[in-house]
Amino acid sequence: MLKRYRYLLAQMFQNTFYYVIRAYSWTFRLRVENEKPWLNYLQNGGKILVCAWHQQFFSAVRYFKKYAPLYPGLMISQSKDGDVIARIAEKTGWHTVRGSSSKDGGLALKGMIDHLAQYGFAGHILDGPRGPAGVVKAGVIRLAQVTGVRVVPILISADRAWYFKSWDRFMLPKPFARVTIRYGEMLDLTSGPDEEDFERQRLKLQEIMLPGLHAHTE
Repeated sequence: MLKRYRYLLAQMFQNTFYYVIRAYSWTFRLRVENEKPWLNYLQNGGKILVCAWHQQFFSAVRYFKKYAPLYPGLMISQSKDGDVIARIAEKTGWHTVRGSSSKDGGLALKGMIDHLAQYGFAGHILDGPRGPAGVVKAGVIRLAQVTGVRVVPILISADRAWYFKSWDRFMLPKPFARVTIRYGEMLDLTSGPDEEDFERQRLKLQEIMLPGLHAHTE
């Protein structure tokens, strides 16, 4: 009985939290840049993996609901925090694959590969779920190798924001902040068979993404 009520309370909390996030996000004044090229590529049969830093994903929650008809996939950790994030992602229309590089990573990676093979569209948090901040993990390059997906960097900024004292200096735009979601160019990160080439591609993406990681880390 207690377990059943605990589950119901958790569901109520997650549902309420989702609507609070949606309402808060509606205060943002959004500007979106360079979205059309990769959307056209996707709609013409290409495969796309959009990727962002853990610091910045909250700012895009409301806008990313528009992609629900494209059946996007997203890898989320199996932690308790991940349970909440997964619930929010699913209510936003994203289809979650549970796991991470630190737990059940092989199964989660396979789930993402299968999702991309079937639907051609997914998202990826480059340095999640635990960091270190600003370090691109190997999963995105593995996905590019196996699926041939084009990787699209996302850099998000806000003219006014709070930065948490967390490992990633999580960014929370202030109410009515101007938030810019900027998509980079599509990247072909398929690498050769040797580890040096794999690392070269990982560093290439990291160098592209790092300038957009906000420097409120002092």
